[in-house]
Formats: sequence, C-alpha cells, structure tokens
Amino acid sequence: MLETSGSAKAPMAFNRMDSAAYLAGQLARAFARSLQAHASELGFSPGQWPILLELWAEDGLTQRQLIDRVGIEQATMANTLSRMERDGLVERRPHPTDRRAQQVFLTEEARHLEERAVAAACAADDALFAGFRRFERELLLEYIRMVLANGRKD
Repeated sequence: MLETSGSAKAPMAFNRMDSAAYLAGQLARAFARSLQAHASELGFSPGQWPILLELWAEDGLTQRQLIDRVGIEQATMANTLSRMERDGLVERRPHPTDRRAQQVFLTEEARHLEERAVAAACAADDALFAGFRRFERELLLEYIRMVLANGRKD
C-alpha cells in the first residue's frame, strides 16, 4: 500500500461494470454466443465469421491480407484457416507471383452459404439489440466505431 503524508491510502475500488475493456469483452462473447445460436446449422464458427466476410467481399486474399484486415495473430489465422479448409469452406492455392504466399479462396459451399450466414448474423444482432430504438442502436454502433478508430491509432 502506498503511503502519502504519513497516512495509508486505500486502493481505488474497481467496478468491472464501469470498465469499457471488460464490457467490450463481454459484448464480443455475447455476439459470438448469439451468432452461434443463430448459425449453428450452417457449419462455421463465430471466429470464422470475419474471415468469411472478407472473402465474400474479395476472394483470393493472402493470409497476410486477411491478418491485416481481420486483426488477429498469425498463429490464430493459420489455425482458423486450417479448420476452415478441413471443413470445406476454403482452399489455399499458390500465389501466382509470390512463391512464399498462398491465396485463400472460398469453396462453392462457402459461396452458397453467404446469404444464410448474413441472415443469421442479422438475427444475432437483432437479438442483442432487442428493446433498443433505432436511433439508440445507430448511436451505439457509431460509438463503437469511434472507440475502434481510437484503438487503431495506438
């Protein structure tokens, strides 16, 4: 315990419900649970969702491009892509100009999954935003985007 002016000072009380970092982690887990509940029969996990979104937007990205866009570690990406390949969602092919790189492509199965997966993600969002008015939802999303932009500045 630190002493100031000869008297002991008690540590500040920490309320996790006032901690943005704690609440953000809880929110991420809530979305993952909701997405899992709404998309369980589709054959992908919540951790694969951001990768699928990137590949639906631009198929044939390299693993490095996916890492940069999704913001996860190299080892996590490699493991996730291996599982996705095993499950028939993606295939890796040699890059045409960079012998060290591989491109990641969606399989036909994954391409056909997009519409149902997006619908499941929207249902997951709607479940988490139950009771919100439209402007409250939009405002919260704007605040989240602002926080994420601040986090990218570091």
